[in-house]
Order: sequence, then structure tokens, then C-alpha cells
Amino acid sequence: MSDGDSKNRGQLKVYLGYAAGVGKTYQMLEDAHELKQKGFDAVIGYLEPHGRKDTIARAEGLELIPRRKAEYRGSTFEEMDLEAILRRKPQVCVVDELPHTNIPDSSHTKRWEDVLALLDAGIDVMTTMNIQHLESLNDQVWQMTGVRVRETIPDWVMKQADEVVMVDLTPRALLNRLERGVVYPPEKAERALQNFFKESTLVALRELALRQTAHEVEIRQVTLPDSALVDTFPTNFPPAADRAPSGGNDRILVHLTEDPSTAMLIRRGKRVADYLQAECFAVYVHTEPDLASLPAGRRVAIERHLTFARNLHLETHVLQGADIVDTLMDFARLHRVTQIFMVRPQYSRWHGFLATNLVHRIVGEARDMQVTIVAERRRERQS
Repeated sequence: MSDGDSKNRGQLKVYLGYAAGVGKTYQMLEDAHELKQKGFDAVIGYLEPHGRKDTIARAEGLELIPRRKAEYRGSTFEEMDLEAILRRKPQVCVVDELPHTNIPDSSHTKRWEDVLALLDAGIDVMTTMNIQHLESLNDQVWQMTGVRVRETIPDWVMKQADEVVMVDLTPRALLNRLERGVVYPPEKAERALQNFFKESTLVALRELALRQTAHEVEIRQVTLPDSALVDTFPTNFPPAADRAPSGGNDRILVHLTEDPSTAMLIRRGKRVADYLQAECFAVYVHTEPDLASLPAGRRVAIERHLTFARNLHLETHVLQGADIVDTLMDFARLHRVTQIFMVRPQYSRWHGFLATNLVHRIVGEARDMQVTIVAERRRERQS
């Protein structure tokens, strides 16, 4: 960890799991105690033990910064007190549940934004999250589980991490913990068994977490350790801004439309770009000079997709041209694009015909590029 000098940005350590109850928070507290024993000023900025006795007991001996209480819609909520932590200015701060959404009167909408503020202040942060909260995996998790995760973290936030720790537990062992009441009380455990805590779902999520962790290792240019329960990835690599790309010349273009599936397309393109360490452009082409000429519904959809792409740190462009295909291909060749991602058109009357024709023309024009037509998979209801 850093020495807490305000001139230096703090370091971020993420404890990653695939479900509640695998031991992320407990392991984080263990490490915080170890740092304290070594002389570091380590405090708890926010802890959510969910009533787990072993977690509560492990927090003893660490200073706990009191939570901020706030009223919202007639109820009292407790949030992490960012200002109090900044005033206290510890060397290391433990912050549980990174994906959390703060109540509306908070200085930041998301807890990960609070964490970035702590890092900017030179405070090292240890935090927890589950793999299903990573934005680029949102569609994949929905396909696996039937649950659409609403609280997500942009992938670029994960890339801020100097160290990633996967806290692992076999699905069978986790289910045993759930059945014994260690993870949740009985009524909540029963609900959990209907969602993420089916054994087949846990197996799939665990595999996803392992693959993501391996990816985090790869982009940091370090090797996987031989660890059975906790895989820790060291910080002896240069900052992200100083790391050179892997040597490939891939450049990805995501074609934006008003189709709701475009959000899924953006996530897919971003994820592929991350794996290839490629530049990624999100491009919308309009025949008029600005979006104001679009019907209100289409304009709102396009602006929402542009904002989503920017939040994922994609480079966005709104291009104007009389011919959409010619304009898109001119941009692709100018920027040496190697892959184009497009939404599979909906076959519905005239609009469906136009969209299909556009896709066929692009496929015909982009002979030197890979064109990927992505269809949003509809998850069938379980009987």
C-alpha cells in the first residue's frame, strides 16, 4: 500500500467474488488487520456484514468511521460518510459493496465515485464486489441467471485497481453455508435459492469470475499464483497510462442505432476491445446536421446510447452524411477500423427492410474488415 502522501493517488484493491457469502468482506478485514499490525493507519469507512457473526467479530479492533444518516421519502438511510473519511484521512480505508447506489441527496450517485474521491485524496482503498456487477457482463449474467443486475460498475473503474483478489469457494460449500444460515437468515436464504443460489448458476458465475480474474491478470502482465482459496495479484506493474498495448492493431467500431439492443451491442464491443486492448469507437450516423431533427423518441434513445458509451469510456462520434453506409465506411477507413459491430435488424415492414439493406451494404463494403452482427438473445421463461 502507499504511504498516504496527499501528493500521490491512493491504491485500489478489489476483492472479487461470484456470489454473496464466499468470504470477500472477511478476507478484506483480515488483510486490514494485517496492515494495522504492520503500522498502517487502517480504518473502516463502510461495512455491510449482513448480520454474519464471524464478519462482525473480525471487524473488532479496527476504527469504524460513523455512517452519515439522511432522510429520504420519510425513511432514514445510512450511507458512507465521505466527508468524514476525508477529514480523518487514514492511510487505508475499507469500503464494502462497491456497486452500491447512494440515496439521491448524496454528493455522488454511486459508491464507486466515492471511492475514486478517496483515491484522489491519496487514501488507499480496499473494496468488495461480485462479478455480476461488472457492466460489460450484464447481458451474459442475465442469460445465465434470468436476473437483470441493475447496479453495475463501468469496466474502466475495475481497471483503476492496482490489485485484484479473487476470493473463491466451491458452489457446494457456498450452498452448505447458505443452508446453515451463515450467509442469510432462513427467509432471505429461501429467496436467494430462487435466484443466484441455484448450483448450476453458481458454477457458471464462478467460471465467469475465474475468467475475468485471469483477464485482469493478463492486462497487468503478471502471472497467476498457485493459491487454493484466495488468488492475489501483486501491484508491481506500471500504471495503466504507462502500459503499452499488446501489439495488435485492432480498432473496433460499434454502430449505434435507436434499437434497445444497442446497449447490449455497446457492452459486447467494449468487452472485445478490452480483451484485444483495442481502440473502440461508438458511432451514430444521421442524414441531418444534428439530432434535433430526429423524432423525440429516437433522439432520446440515441442520446441515451451515446451517454452509455461515454460512461464506458468509448470514444463517441455523431456523423452527418447523406448516405449512412458511405459515411460510416469513410470513418472506418480513416480510423483504420478492423471490426464493425452491428445490431441484427428487426424484420418489421419498411423500417426492417431498410435496416436489413443497410447491414447487407456494409457487409459488402467492408471486405477488409470483420463485421459482427449481434442479435440479442431472448431468454425463455422457465416453467
